[in-house]
Amino acid sequence: MELFKLFCAIFATALYFAASLLSLRHFIHMFQLNSYKPKVQLKWLKENARGFFAGHLAIAAVGIVCGVLSVVLPMSSVMQGFLCLLISAALLASALAMKPIPAKIPLKYTARVKRLIFTLAVIYILPAAALFALYDWGFTVVFTAAYTLWVLAAPFAVLLANVINRPVEQAINRHYINDAKRILRECPNLTVIGITGSFGKTSVKYFLDELLSVKYNVLKTPGNFNTPLGVVKTVRGELRATHDIFLCEMGAKNVGDIKEICDIVHPKHGIITSVGPMHLESFGSLENVRKTKFELADALPEDGFLWLNTDNENIREGSQNRRFIGYGVDSRDGYYVENLSVTSSGSEFDVVSPSGERCSYKTKLIGRHNAVNICGAIAAANTLGIPLSDLKPAVRRLESVPHRLELKQNGDVTVIDDAYNSNPSGARAALETLSMLDGYRILVTPGMVELGGESRELNREFGSEAAEVCDYVAIVGETNAEAIREGLEKKGYPEEKTYLAKDLGDAMRRVYSLTTDGKKKIILLENDLPDNY
Repeated sequence: MELFKLFCAIFATALYFAASLLSLRHFIHMFQLNSYKPKVQLKWLKENARGFFAGHLAIAAVGIVCGVLSVVLPMSSVMQGFLCLLISAALLASALAMKPIPAKIPLKYTARVKRLIFTLAVIYILPAAALFALYDWGFTVVFTAAYTLWVLAAPFAVLLANVINRPVEQAINRHYINDAKRILRECPNLTVIGITGSFGKTSVKYFLDELLSVKYNVLKTPGNFNTPLGVVKTVRGELRATHDIFLCEMGAKNVGDIKEICDIVHPKHGIITSVGPMHLESFGSLENVRKTKFELADALPEDGFLWLNTDNENIREGSQNRRFIGYGVDSRDGYYVENLSVTSSGSEFDVVSPSGERCSYKTKLIGRHNAVNICGAIAAANTLGIPLSDLKPAVRRLESVPHRLELKQNGDVTVIDDAYNSNPSGARAALETLSMLDGYRILVTPGMVELGGESRELNREFGSEAAEVCDYVAIVGETNAEAIREGLEKKGYPEEKTYLAKDLGDAMRRVYSLTTDGKKKIILLENDLPDNY
């Protein structure tokens, strides 16, 4: 009997470790997606982890009751063993059911994540050691119930491990940052251009890289490496003495984030592409967004250039008493676009410089939003010594930035992929681009997130704007479905022209199956929510 009891204890421990691994992996993944921010993680837990807590609490309650009964009432080792295995199996089943769908962005096993896993391993080995020390006391079921409570604590264990590791993480980050600063000091002839904005900054970075490469050797932060450590990684891994210009994209979710990056790279020039209601949950207000974006302007030296998208109302309000070069389509503060025409094969437009010089450009990219971003890149490149006419071939070569108004042809269907991190202004620009194209216009969207208390109203407005443009709307998921539907209904949009899809695959199957009376289908993919939504 004792051998059987020992076997049950070993097997229950194995199930415990499996359940712990699954639970911890999920919450580490969400912590990574929440930018390792404890406050953001706690808010996410409050909104998304109720099922996890409810299931594990129920299993723990059953385990505790069984444990008490095993002490109060005579219970054989065989019965204790079976109860132990039953509770552990229920625990594992609950962990397996927690996140059944494949992740869009998988967990990245960075050095920080590996250190977090090591600390969590130490934390979770302790109760297992306690079981083996005390199993022969007759408390096997009690300790199995305790296991359940310990797995239930997984979301908070991740935060605890983060606190334990914080001194080490801070020391490592300081070392990397100081090393990046050293490398930058050793490149005295390097010109750093900071690029920030609520939207458009990545596109302008890619466009400017292509245009400046006509004359200069350019390094840019890859992808969306726009955090302090992303910038530091780029500098330490890719910056060479032969580079003339470093294009540094600067992202932000909190006041002070741009200043932190500026204190590392010390930009000579800067571009602010937009100011809008992005990340309002963390910023708190639009004024804080504007204040943070203009931290770039505050960091520039007296002889630095500042280029501003003066089509943006919030930028115009923040530009008072500043020396800057404007760009846009509607504004006439510096460089501006005229004679813009858009087709499904691309765009044509003129750019007029502050001196009155005019040059015509063609690009494969579509939409007013892309024209504004290209104009900003042209403004910076021309200011830094490249003639407007020399930029024409580079503009023709420009490619869409992935998932940012990216035009794709799928047989006889045109897809406008604008799935990256949508916001009210960007969504409005995407709808405007859709309206410029002839065909059966279809919107596929889950709506917009990270808008704080304004989320419902802004998604409602998005629905109303879509009703003016779209022949069909597929809403993905439940997150913003009610608000978008309210906006559609406000404009009298036909209910039969709306479809609520369980996921993106379901939405695409639906819209591809639509009959359009011979009209070409044009599908706008607007936003794609990350795994933590």
